Amino acid sequence: MSKNNNNLGLGLALGVCLGTTFGALTDNLAVGVALGISLGLALGMTTGKRNGRRSGDQGE
Repeated sequence: MSKNNNNLGLGLALGVCLGTTFGALTDNLAVGVALGISLGLALGMTTGKRNGRRSGDQGE
């Protein structure tokens, strides 16, 4: 697996965990899991793009 896929998988797993917790606390598990999946995918894609840049490119 590439590093970007690892970030996406990690973000997805983290989002599902957070969404499940939120859903269980609010007694609306389906909405919590859906929210967690979307949040995790967004987080994973953002992290993957950020890590894909070279460190010298940011200030120039």
